[in-house]
Amino acid sequence: MAAPDSTAVRTALWRALHVEVDPPPHVFTDELGLRLADPGEGWRHRDDMDPATAGRYRAGMVARARFVEDLVAERAAAGVGQYVILGAGLDTFAQRRPDLAARLRVFEVDQPGPQEWKRARLDDLGLGVPEWLHLVPVDFETTSWWDRLAAAGFAPDEPAVVASTGVSMYLSKEANAATLRRVAGFAPGSTLAMTFLLPPELLDEDERARHRATADRARAAGTPFVSTFAPAELLATARDAGFRDAVHVPGAELNERYFADRSDGLRVVPGEEFLVATAGTGAPGRPAASS
Repeated sequence: MAAPDSTAVRTALWRALHVEVDPPPHVFTDELGLRLADPGEGWRHRDDMDPATAGRYRAGMVARARFVEDLVAERAAAGVGQYVILGAGLDTFAQRRPDLAARLRVFEVDQPGPQEWKRARLDDLGLGVPEWLHLVPVDFETTSWWDRLAAAGFAPDEPAVVASTGVSMYLSKEANAATLRRVAGFAPGSTLAMTFLLPPELLDEDERARHRATADRARAAGTPFVSTFAPAELLATARDAGFRDAVHVPGAELNERYFADRSDGLRVVPGEEFLVATAGTGAPGRPAASS
């Protein structure tokens, strides 16, 4: 039973750190991921948890999580009843938001070992797996995630929200295009929210240096970045895949939505953006901001 990878743990810890060190109002409140990760008492002394140097990275983590949950809430209110999380890691939506999650069929798709580990941790914490949460183990190297999703009870003739955050950079462009084609074939009204990294040449000099440092750390951890996309390139790929609507949501928009009135200077790191794409004839993709 393999533990979650370092990126999943770091994401969970950054979410918790936001609640612990940043003043309210909090963009996103998730301390349950910290309980799942169970990193030990000294976790805040890790180099990657330094509040001064890691602030913009944790801002990015909480902004993208808030953006996706705003989208899920909006689509659920419009009648969408399925939510698929690709590369779920230590996601805690089902446990934190039972008011919303219990109205959906939630499918967490992840590698078998880490998912088995997560199931055990949920049991250890007395949370378990409710009947509307489906853990879908997939070895992405050898198995079709679509086949496993369908076998887990996903209804292909009903619309869904599909979230893929922090995943695209680890996949080839061909694999990303294949995912887009698959989700574009979901029932009309289905929506994909997917993060992607900008190419270094679209960043200013300081941000390029930070990007290189982050890429070096990812490579050293055995999870190298494989793909980046210019927004126009990814929008074209999404439309070629068959999406009716595809919009680019830049990091600056996330700052405007979630951080504009903050006095502490918390902002997302430039370089990670959102694609929001809608299949068929459903509602268009960009979600409304919520308080």
